[in-house]
Amino acid sequence: MREGPGNTVLVGRQRERELLERALESARSCVGGSATVLRGDAGIGKTALIDWAAERAEGAGFTVLRAAGHESDVGIAFGALRQVLRPLWKSSRALPRQQSNALERALGLRDGLPPSGFMVGASALALLAEEARSRPVLVLVDDLHWVDSSSATVLAFLRQRIAGLRAAMVCTTRAESSAPQGWPVHALDVEALPPEDSRALLRHWHPGLAVPTAERIMEEAAGNPLALAELPGQLAHDHRSGAAPLPDRLPLGQRLETLYARRLDSLPREAARLLLLNALCRPGSGGAHDPRHECTEELLDRIEASGLARIDATGALAFRHPLVRSAVITCASEEELRAAHRSLAERLAEDDPRRLPHEAAAAAGPDEQLAARLQEAGERIALRGGDAEGALLLDRAAALSPDPGSRAARLTWAAVMSARGGRLACAASRVSELRRGTVPPDIAPLFAYAVVYVDQSHHVDFGSSFDLLPPALATLTAPGASPSGDLVEQIVFKLLLASAYTGDPRGWETLERYAEHLSPAARLCLRAWIDPARTAHGVAAELRSLTANLTAHQDTSSAWILLWAATAVDAADADLWRLFGGHAYATRGSVAKAKLYQAFLRGQWGAADDCLREADTAQELGYHCNALLFRHYYAHFLAGRGDTDGLRAVRVRIAPAASRARMRFVTDHLDHLDALAALAHGRYGEAYALLRRLMPPGQLPYGMAWFHLPFFDFVVASLRCGRLTEALAHVAAGREARMDEVSAHHAFLLAAATAMTTAGHVDSDGKSRGAGAADAAFAAAYAVPGATQWVLDLARLRLAHGTWLGRTGRYAEARDALEAAADAFRQLDADPWVQQCRAELRTLEAALAPSTVGPNTLTAQETRIARLAATGLTNKEIGAALHLSPRTIGAHLYRIFPKLGITSRAALARALSPAGPEVHQVRP
Repeated sequence: MREGPGNTVLVGRQRERELLERALESARSCVGGSATVLRGDAGIGKTALIDWAAERAEGAGFTVLRAAGHESDVGIAFGALRQVLRPLWKSSRALPRQQSNALERALGLRDGLPPSGFMVGASALALLAEEARSRPVLVLVDDLHWVDSSSATVLAFLRQRIAGLRAAMVCTTRAESSAPQGWPVHALDVEALPPEDSRALLRHWHPGLAVPTAERIMEEAAGNPLALAELPGQLAHDHRSGAAPLPDRLPLGQRLETLYARRLDSLPREAARLLLLNALCRPGSGGAHDPRHECTEELLDRIEASGLARIDATGALAFRHPLVRSAVITCASEEELRAAHRSLAERLAEDDPRRLPHEAAAAAGPDEQLAARLQEAGERIALRGGDAEGALLLDRAAALSPDPGSRAARLTWAAVMSARGGRLACAASRVSELRRGTVPPDIAPLFAYAVVYVDQSHHVDFGSSFDLLPPALATLTAPGASPSGDLVEQIVFKLLLASAYTGDPRGWETLERYAEHLSPAARLCLRAWIDPARTAHGVAAELRSLTANLTAHQDTSSAWILLWAATAVDAADADLWRLFGGHAYATRGSVAKAKLYQAFLRGQWGAADDCLREADTAQELGYHCNALLFRHYYAHFLAGRGDTDGLRAVRVRIAPAASRARMRFVTDHLDHLDALAALAHGRYGEAYALLRRLMPPGQLPYGMAWFHLPFFDFVVASLRCGRLTEALAHVAAGREARMDEVSAHHAFLLAAATAMTTAGHVDSDGKSRGAGAADAAFAAAYAVPGATQWVLDLARLRLAHGTWLGRTGRYAEARDALEAAADAFRQLDADPWVQQCRAELRTLEAALAPSTVGPNTLTAQETRIARLAATGLTNKEIGAALHLSPRTIGAHLYRIFPKLGITSRAALARALSPAGPEVHQVRP
């Protein structure tokens, strides 16, 4: 986005701006004058370019002279020249009398016949030269094609002689206009804006547009700035906000209509009819026909001469610009439109899917048979993932429904499909409309589903899920209930989401009560989420089997449910992604969340910024819950990298909304992520306190589907705080719950926690009891199938392993483990973890260095104690971690402080940093 010194906003146009800048600079620096012609379609932005040039010139001290041609003024001799020279008229006294008289007669300021064009041109040139002696001059002429011929002749005279002046001339003309006499045939063509620049300009002028509306505007405008400015202003508020679907044809507004209406009116009726038939065949629909079979060569010549369309290489009519298509439709009467749609429908076979929309558009009143066919077609499209397109057909079916009950049912399905298809504001509008009327009892469950969909996704409100969905399930599963397709499955999925996000027991109780009515996929998903520590055993294996039997595009609701089950056990993979090739936004958003979470777990941290891009997209589309969750997943990457400031900013952004919605899934996760960031920085006491609130020692909380993540971190924090008993109790709880049978990730984290607690039995002399058992436990953790895919967790295990190996004197093995961990952390850009590895490697280097014991020397044991004390641990907690008494820890610290040149624990962290005082470390 570029702005001139004033208010002219120019997006893109780099080539044109550079040319204009060079012209102004040449004039300002006396290099020489120049003349430029900008050529392009109406509304393409030529006037904006010369406005921008005018502001730049005025800011640089130029005299700016302007004129604009107008169709109604082409017969007024020297009318445009009068506009150009008016600001200089006071300077005309300096001209010779013959020249000033010539100008006065030409401009109607003096009686008498106008002189020859050459004399007027020479006089005008002299007047410009007089002004250019004191300051550079910029002459701007807009719409040169409508300038009167007398002025055009003089301006051409000036163009040919301007090189000797401190002046620049810039004119604009239409693309379809021939060059005026004396002007160059070749001009600088101003092209349509590219998509990114169009999008930026549209956002600048109309920042509140819903995304689907903006995309449709961009499609219709095809890079024309005038269309980008005008089209949104013709739409109703509900269309602009996305609350209502856009009409088939967008209203153009007076300025855009004027561009083409006169040319359309000049065409014979048959030519206009042919253009309308082609305009109603959307590009790429295959419905266009060969116009040479429809009319005579003379008629086609008239169409091409109008500049509205041409015959392309395939023999089809191609419109000059998408706006012409819109103008043709806008200028047609309702009866002409219906007749054209009827004609197009009759040309297509009965079973041709292109026929039905034409029949619907041709209908003049209610038609139940046609409405039923539209509903059937919409449902077929939705099953293949085309929910947004299906919603439009259901909307039209509702409009054609003679029965209020049928209309309400179809509107409700339109709301559901709109929500799935990325038109959530439209869905919310439909729900509000239905709420104002009476909902027939037979569609009450469907209506409940629509309300909940909007509440969850748009309003981030889960209260209606527990109020409306249980009665809906009761109705749909009652004996003798009418078949409802996959509505039960979809309601179950929404109730699963609400229960998992809030932990509300009402949802879980309802789902368990109706478990016999659920599909195998839904029952599997329920087991994965309701209480995975006790119910999710074998879910990952069963998931693979069910996924293998589901084909892409076969069943959207089943695919959603399997994806949600896979997310609970960290098992989403390529086999699942293949099921979601071409689905609409709601499904794509769910897939994006799952993929980004898996990217975090599997160390693909380059995807972190994708979370924010997805959050912005979701916010624009009205999927506020998705926007919140994408930022929640972004927080995972921040926590893993130890970015406490970034994590705090995300909490401020999303925690209030999550708290209002009682989304414990988010608020508890944020506490866990704060603990993970604290662990990255070695703040073990802080991490322990946060994790202790989430899960007491030896207890795996009910309903926390992601318990395995804080489980591992709780073990780490407990060990670092000297709470070995609590860590052991936690590992025992994991074994008793058969945590390793849930998924590969659960198995690895249990094995890693087991290895770390086994290595936690350390004597006061730094030697491990049962080193063989610890070695076996670490080896078992590394050997868990798929262990290498959990990049952060594996690196943390290597860090713990290397630290333990160093404490037991196995320095070469310790270095290998620590360097492997550091490499992994570097690839994740997780610097605090890298620093932990470096600190342990420095301890190893000191242990291997020759002993140079002196007054400024820390032993390895003193180094360990100092580092633990620097994290904020008390003497008791340090003693518990190292199996020493608090009194012994105090004695060590009494000797450490003078060696480091400090007097308090608060100064330990700085003193132990690489920039702190030089300290020798030796083996004891």
